[in-house]
Amino acid sequence: MKLLIEKVQNLRSLYIDQARVLLWTEEQIVDGLDKMADAATDEQLQRAFQSHREESRVHITRLERILNHTAGEAAEKKCKAISGLIAEGKELIQECDGTLRDVALITAAQRIEHYEIAAYGALRNFAQTLGLEGDAEALNQTLQEEGDADQLLTGISDRLNHAAALLP
Repeated sequence: MKLLIEKVQNLRSLYIDQARVLLWTEEQIVDGLDKMADAATDEQLQRAFQSHREESRVHITRLERILNHTAGEAAEKKCKAISGLIAEGKELIQECDGTLRDVALITAAQRIEHYEIAAYGALRNFAQTLGLEGDAEALNQTLQEEGDADQLLTGISDRLNHAAALLP
């Protein structure tokens, strides 16, 4: 995919710009979720990461469809925030083992989920304001899926945090 940088001049161009940022973000997340699943020791957490990886591929397809429709091409724009969050997650993987690593992975993943929830929520609102109802519906579906992923991670962390607290 092509990487584009353009001047943001109005709500429509901001919408396109932020969709490009989310496209790049989702691409990075797909790569990261593979590594997180491999690093996790808890089977439920591994499955959650694998499942969200597949969901993220669907999110990429939705964003590509939106960008092809509104901008004429599905170009990406690098997201510095996600780059930093991914780097922090990689550090945590190296610093922890076992259950504590799983807890750290959830922490890193939820930071990313919360970024995505905020970004998709704003993008959905832009689409609604611009009268792009089909886009708004697709973005709302993704927003719900991101929220569901966050809730699943919260449930897993409730269990694993107790186990990590018992570690010497």
